Amino acid sequence: MSKVSYRDSGVDVEAGDQLVDWLVDSGTRETSPRKESVLSGIGGFAAIFRASFGHMKKPCLVSSTDGIGTKILLAAEFKRHRDVAQDLVAMCVNDLVCSGAEPLFFLDYYATGKLDPNEAKNFLQGVREACHSVNCALIGGETAEMPGVYKPGDFDAAGFAVGVVDEDDILGPDRVREGDVVIGVSSSGFHSNGYSLLRKVFAEEIANKNEEWLRTLLTPTALYVNLVLELHRARLLHAVAHITGGGMENIPRVLPRGTELRLIDWAWPDAFVEVQDRARLSREEMLKTLNCGVGMALVVESRSVNDVEAAISKAGFRAIPLGRVQSSGGLAESKVIY
Repeated sequence: MSKVSYRDSGVDVEAGDQLVDWLVDSGTRETSPRKESVLSGIGGFAAIFRASFGHMKKPCLVSSTDGIGTKILLAAEFKRHRDVAQDLVAMCVNDLVCSGAEPLFFLDYYATGKLDPNEAKNFLQGVREACHSVNCALIGGETAEMPGVYKPGDFDAAGFAVGVVDEDDILGPDRVREGDVVIGVSSSGFHSNGYSLLRKVFAEEIANKNEEWLRTLLTPTALYVNLVLELHRARLLHAVAHITGGGMENIPRVLPRGTELRLIDWAWPDAFVEVQDRARLSREEMLKTLNCGVGMALVVESRSVNDVEAAISKAGFRAIPLGRVQSSGGLAESKVIY
């Protein structure tokens, strides 16, 4: 057998090293919103973050990990890597903030069959921008080139975020009471869920490269961190649910046993109405599958509704009344009534 190098087998180590150098040289650490805490970041074997939470009595670390889902297939097919970079960050930090935690740092894992430096740079630049917008340091990550696992042009990504919250300030079901109001915060679109269904529903538009629908399908997941933290610091929140896979079935996760939410109707964005018409799904099936225009659900006291809705509007979102928390009798699991 003749000599075969690592590059001959499809892995370009130098290209990976150059990508790391680009991240370092382009000022990732210098421009980080938490640069004073990042002792060692991109380029080493592990990242080091100085934990200093003197303003908290009982600081608790909160972690979350997620991916982009099959939405990433559209990004790969149409070379829209940057469009889904925010999705990766959002799916992690939007989960994180549901506990009331402020994000500290983020790591990404980017895998592909053949590393294209420009595509990788576009993606990582989008990740960095999304992190910075929510005061979160992009502290490290991994780029993996795996020919044979991924077809040419394919890529995948996973994210991991760590945040902190004072134990006495953790949001959740224990704070929720009967009579609390649930307010939805508008989504930016489909976000990063339900794309196995959406790719079938819009198969013709995708095949024909319909730019209007591609733009709709690739709209990034909204980032809710700054809004939620503002409301939390103002002591206006009892619980928060990120509306992801499973749609409104995420809400019972933040309701105490023996309670339920009877959803009231709201006007869905046109794209969701189109999905329902084409897929012939019932209202309940839609609400259990897609976000139907709601990206976050905030549980608040009734006296706080006006203040919360004003903050939602000021942040550029739309407030959507979803109903009130009510008793379901006994100690049954919490639920949503459609």
